[in-house]
Amino acid sequence: MKRRSFAFLLAAALLFTAAPAARAVDLPISAPAALLMEKATGTVLYAKDEHARFEPASVTKVMTLLLVMEAIDEGRLSYDDTVTGSAHAASMGGSQIWLREGERMSVRDLLKAVCVVSGNDASVALGEHLAGSEAAFVARMNERARELGMSDTNFVNCTGLPAEGHLTSAYDIALMSRELILHHPDIRQFTTIWMDSLRGGESELVNTNKLIRFYDGATGLKTGSTSTAGYCLSATAERDGMELIAVVLDGKTSDERFTDAKTLLNHGFAAYALHTVRPDAPIPPVPVTLGARAYVQGVLDGEQTLLLAREDVPSLSQSVSLAETVSAPVAQGDALGELTVSSGETVLARIPIVAGEEVAKLTWGELFVRFFRTALGA
Repeated sequence: MKRRSFAFLLAAALLFTAAPAARAVDLPISAPAALLMEKATGTVLYAKDEHARFEPASVTKVMTLLLVMEAIDEGRLSYDDTVTGSAHAASMGGSQIWLREGERMSVRDLLKAVCVVSGNDASVALGEHLAGSEAAFVARMNERARELGMSDTNFVNCTGLPAEGHLTSAYDIALMSRELILHHPDIRQFTTIWMDSLRGGESELVNTNKLIRFYDGATGLKTGSTSTAGYCLSATAERDGMELIAVVLDGKTSDERFTDAKTLLNHGFAAYALHTVRPDAPIPPVPVTLGARAYVQGVLDGEQTLLLAREDVPSLSQSVSLAETVSAPVAQGDALGELTVSSGETVLARIPIVAGEEVAKLTWGELFVRFFRTALGA
């Protein structure tokens, strides 16, 4: 395959998304551990002792919510399924909806209770319904944490109530929060509720996350506080199509955790933006040697979303490098070249250009016919 000003890189070196490294910035964060992550790319935009292990309190329930939403989206559970409260679930202290043993409640209402008022009894009831017992559900929580790369985490319960060895980190909380909001956006129907009720209006609910009412673009996600964990929060918000995750651990007061989260989110929205790459001009087709068609059309490989520093956006430029020719047969998805996105002299991304269609190789019969027509000047 001949090339025209094109040095083809190994697939591992081709960047599907460009993500700026967290730039050194001094933010007035009072909590001992904090992290800011962008959802689409998973890029960490700010970190402070992000791998230090702390008790997460009810932010633990992000994993509970993740497992429940995965079960719903996989068809193993339905919002309308009925859950019966056990004696164990009803015995939970702390934040609760006063679930009674034997009380029947829908998955939808229990999810609402977990998201809005952080119901410990609701969380245990959901875990028991899915796994048979809280212990079995917690085992699945830890298994899922390992699958997500949450190496700082060990869950002991599904509520976040104080327990020896129940620890995680700001980074790990961001990982599971991202997994939840990226792949299960339907959770927003619960996490964005400010006020609601259960039991036909008998039980009033007010969200423990004040950002839902007072922060522009807030989408969730989970608060937590105990005497040993301090005040914790995984806060999510979206503006201009970009959603951010701000994690705060071991805050001194409730107000300080919300102030820290707003500081993180404000920084992210002010300093970064998502940019969808579209070619400045149509990608030229590439000639095919001995192909059933003379050319193959190249396309960008998948959705191309770049996370950029806002200061880089005005100076963006593109260049396209393509193979001079390719030999048949060509399979859909075969590499043809790359589109390079730059800001000034800095390369931000190299995005693969691949065949958008397959081109078969000429058979001997087709080759003879083509040769014959060419010889006759047809």
